[in-house]
Amino acid sequence: MTENSPQTSAGSHTADTAPPHAAPEVQARIEASFGKQGLMTTMGAELGDVREGEVRIHLPMSPRVTQQHGFFHGGATSTIADSAGDYAALTMFDASSEVLTVEYKINLVAPAIGESLEAVGTVIKPGRTLTVCELKVYAHKDGARKLVATGQQTLIRVDAE
Repeated sequence: MTENSPQTSAGSHTADTAPPHAAPEVQARIEASFGKQGLMTTMGAELGDVREGEVRIHLPMSPRVTQQHGFFHGGATSTIADSAGDYAALTMFDASSEVLTVEYKINLVAPAIGESLEAVGTVIKPGRTLTVCELKVYAHKDGARKLVATGQQTLIRVDAE
């Protein structure tokens, strides 16, 4: 592996198997970074499962994150999707790297109604400079899980400060 290259190849797991959990030092780095995000704190978002190339973020329903009809706001939905993809990409790099979103596209495919949202960021193609992630957001309501948003994201690797 060369310096700043992705640590592993993501996307090799099947729909029936989850990728392995991230190494403890990667988990700790992502938890520390997540804890510094003021917007995630303001919204009440929580870091979920951290795996190699896949990260989940949960957002409980609250008045802070709704729109005028009482659904989760599209901005809150897309924000947790963006961050889940960011952290999924970050699991692929060593501590000398950070990632920044270059662009993302999100489709809001159903009203985000429920007790909570779950954003899943999954690395599709890791790279030395650019990494591409798939983004999915699910609403959880009465024990059911429904896809409410799907998208794709491109991130750039930068040197950590």
